[in-house]
Amino acid sequence: MKSFTYERAKTPRDAAAAVARTPGAKFLAGGTNLLDLMKLEIETPTHLVDVQDLKLDRIEPTRDGGLRIGAFVTNTHLAADERVRRDYGVLTRAIVAGASGQLRNKATTAGNLLQRTRCPYFYDPNMPCNKRKPGSGCGAFGGFNRNHSVIGGSSLCICAFPSDMAVAMRVLDATVETVRADGSARSIPIADFHRLPGSQLPVGEFALEPGELIVAVTLPKPIGGRHFYQKVRDRSSYAFALVSVAAVIQRDGTGRVAFGGVAPKPWRVEAAEAALPQGAAAVTAAAFAGAAPRPDNAFKLPLATRALASVIAQAKAEAA
Repeated sequence: MKSFTYERAKTPRDAAAAVARTPGAKFLAGGTNLLDLMKLEIETPTHLVDVQDLKLDRIEPTRDGGLRIGAFVTNTHLAADERVRRDYGVLTRAIVAGASGQLRNKATTAGNLLQRTRCPYFYDPNMPCNKRKPGSGCGAFGGFNRNHSVIGGSSLCICAFPSDMAVAMRVLDATVETVRADGSARSIPIADFHRLPGSQLPVGEFALEPGELIVAVTLPKPIGGRHFYQKVRDRSSYAFALVSVAAVIQRDGTGRVAFGGVAPKPWRVEAAEAALPQGAAAVTAAAFAGAAPRPDNAFKLPLATRALASVIAQAKAEAA
């Protein structure tokens, strides 16, 4: 691990300003992803701004009947909150499906949204990776790409976004609240927060300005329905999704669906949701139109259909 300087911020504005004015600075909260990357020298921040004293660890009701989740609410606390379990069950299910209990005790809401890819070529400094070293190429194209995206990638990157929680946030239409370095506030719809790689370098992953700090994630008022999170993975725990499905299905068969493990961001195509009453195949045909799977991961497309079919069957059984 390379040497770095360190400070503890007292306010969100101070934290944002400190990172904005210091080249190579990073925020430090739970550190479950950042510290691992620093040990491998994939992330080499020159300065760490510790934001754990900012008291952004509360879950509070909003005026319109939703919930405002502080950026540093741990995954364990969020999943266990009575209001989340009752009104946003897909979120609890997604969080519990991810990582291990020890990691969930430390990982934060904001940090979960800001995870870097788990692509093995990103984690190996000896391999080409445009996300780690812009212009070096993408080792996954000609290498092992079973866990990579089947849609939303580009000629620069085909990594898959690893978060389970973010897929549930996407289906719930969450909003990410931030503070800029000048102290001004901004609200970013979750649909716009995670970026696809596109065709330009460097590959930008998040819709954040330099130094911009996440302070909260807001959920709109509950939408009712039955909530599901179906995660298909190589082993039953502590593994990233090959395909996951976050769904909220109403009694009449309509609803919302988002997919994980298939794209560089949580994948939701609202237009495809109109086909829910017609069945899983109709939804996935629309949601994955234009998909470009690799030989090693083409199985993800039929797997997504089967996973969604399982969710629809559960919803019908519970409604009966």
